[in-house]
Amino acid sequence: MTQLPAEPYYKVRRRQLIARGIFGLIGTLAVLAGVYGIDRLRSNPADAACQPAVNEAARLAPLVHGEVAALTMAQKPFSVPDVAFKDAEGHDRKLDDWRGRTVLLNLWATWCVPCRAEMPALDRLQAKFGGPDFQVVAVNIDTNRLDRPKTFFADAGVKTLSLYADPSADVFEALKVAGKALGLPTSLLIDKDGCEIGVMAGPAPWDSEDGAKLIATMLNRQS
Repeated sequence: MTQLPAEPYYKVRRRQLIARGIFGLIGTLAVLAGVYGIDRLRSNPADAACQPAVNEAARLAPLVHGEVAALTMAQKPFSVPDVAFKDAEGHDRKLDDWRGRTVLLNLWATWCVPCRAEMPALDRLQAKFGGPDFQVVAVNIDTNRLDRPKTFFADAGVKTLSLYADPSADVFEALKVAGKALGLPTSLLIDKDGCEIGVMAGPAPWDSEDGAKLIATMLNRQS
C-alpha cells in the first residue's frame, strides 16, 4: 500500500492552534454562562419605553461625583423587573406599587456590615425627600433569623423607612440575572415609570450634600 506523504509541520501546527482557540472560546463562554447566566450572553432588544430614563440619566450625570461617584448611570433603556416582597405586616408588595414615584430600591442584609452602616443615611434621605413623588424602598434579604431586621432598625434608630423583606432572596436573584446586582448593598435609582436611571454597587452616604443635590435635581426640588 502506498504511504501518503507526511503533512507539513506548519499545517499540523496551524490546525492545532485553531482547535485550541475554538475549545478555549467554548470554555470561556461556559464559564461566563455559569457566572453570569446564559441570558446575560444574549443581546436582548432594549425597552424603547425607557429611553426617557436614559435621557434623564445623562442630564444628572454631571452631579454624579463626590459621595455618589460610584453611581453608574443608565446608558441603555432597562425596565426594572416588578420584584415582589413582604411588608412588616407580612402583606404582599411589589415594586410597581410605587409606580408614579421615583424610587431608590435598596437591597440589604443584617449580616452585611456596609449595609448596616448605610441604613441610617437612607433613613435620613427618606425623611428629607420621602412623599408622593419619592420613596426609599429598602428590602431586607436575610434568609434566617427573620427577627433581626426589625431589631436592627430599632437599635440603629431607623424611624422613617418602612421595613420590607424577602427571605427567599428572589429579589436579589432577579436583579442579579438582569446584571444589576452583584453583591450587597445594591441600590437602584428608578424613575416613575419603573425604568432604571442608575445603579450603585456598594454603600453610599445618600443623605450627603452630593446625594441630596442629585435627588433634589431629579425631583426638581431645592436640596
